[in-house]
Amino acid sequence: MIHQLDTRAADFDARLTALLAHDPGQDESIERTVADILRAVRQRGDEAVLEYTRRFDRLDVGDARALELPAADLQAALAGLPAEQREALEAAAQRVRAYHEHQRAQSWSYTEADGTRLGQKITGLDRVGLYVPGGKAAYPSSVLMNALPAKVAGVGELIMVVPTPDGVRNAMVLAAACIAGVDRVFTIGGAQAVGALAYGTATVPAVDKIVGPGNAWVAEAKRRVFGTVGIDMIAGPSEILVLCDGHADPDWIAMDLFSQAEHDELAQAILLSPDADFLARVRESIARLLPQMPRQAVIARSLADRGALILVRSLDEACELVDRIAPEHLEIATRDPQHWAERIRHAGAMFLGPYSSESLGDYCAGPNHVLPTMRTARFSSPLGVYDFQKRTSIIEVSAAGAQTLGRIASVLAHSEGFQAHARSAEFRLDPP
Repeated sequence: MIHQLDTRAADFDARLTALLAHDPGQDESIERTVADILRAVRQRGDEAVLEYTRRFDRLDVGDARALELPAADLQAALAGLPAEQREALEAAAQRVRAYHEHQRAQSWSYTEADGTRLGQKITGLDRVGLYVPGGKAAYPSSVLMNALPAKVAGVGELIMVVPTPDGVRNAMVLAAACIAGVDRVFTIGGAQAVGALAYGTATVPAVDKIVGPGNAWVAEAKRRVFGTVGIDMIAGPSEILVLCDGHADPDWIAMDLFSQAEHDELAQAILLSPDADFLARVRESIARLLPQMPRQAVIARSLADRGALILVRSLDEACELVDRIAPEHLEIATRDPQHWAERIRHAGAMFLGPYSSESLGDYCAGPNHVLPTMRTARFSSPLGVYDFQKRTSIIEVSAAGAQTLGRIASVLAHSEGFQAHARSAEFRLDPP
């Protein structure tokens, strides 16, 4: 049903390592297919995009210009939503936008005593592409989480691509795009959409960065076009790690584990606690609640393959394990959760206290739900405004400053064997 581990066991390290192991290696057939699609899009542009859209999405529009949705369609999608859905989307958008407003970086400079001015100029990217899954997997929340930070950052133009298999459009996705201020929307998906965004076609403009989730073909395409454009990340399966001292409601914790396990069979849900009785009660809750879940089969496979209830010696030891695992989502359902949060360095997002369910972060708390997975929280961060801004150094050297800096540069340039560098600095020195 779900693995049970004990840090006191002699084989604990081996079992945990095996549990955490996930080979993101791509199927060779996917690699070949994506390489062929990207090559075709780069060489044949709209013609290739139309061909793959007919083949994969069963959508034949004849003219590539018909792949773009007019702004009126987005507005109509928003206007046609039931009031409850529209209000929820707008409330979530307001919270996500307000949170990300705090992340906006500002240009700055300082002037030294000799008049030399040094600084940094912050600018939004010119154009960003947002990939949004379509068909069965439709995530309006991902539209908000990717588009709103870009808008707050000052991105000049935001281009969204979303597949519409058989011509079926998801109203919530289009409404979210309208609320978030997406500039243009194209009904294309798959590796061909990534290629169109990366290389540009006569119809789809080339972008500077591509963000947003997708399937294995989309992930491989993003990996291959990186360098031509920037990308957000190559995300792995969803992860949740819950840290409990035994005082939380076991039903709440079981459902929190389910909330990530239901994503797919490769998702990972782990609970750490020093209270063996509490772990047993959570296990009972899992058995009792699982049959009530519409995605029972997915949850059951995820828990059986990659889930675990881990008995630790103490919460101190649990914090060490958290840093070792570096989870995407970390819930700390303990007394004084802030105390334990301060002990932990590596997690994509922390949810503190019994009422902070991870699901609130997925939709409407405010912080971004695009988070590092597969232990990459050790060195990377949630998606944010900073991912849509770039920094340019400002160097304005005064005549007096050139005397000091020129002599330093001359010495260092000669030591590296770059005489032209040295002479360039020396030309600006006052004659002795």
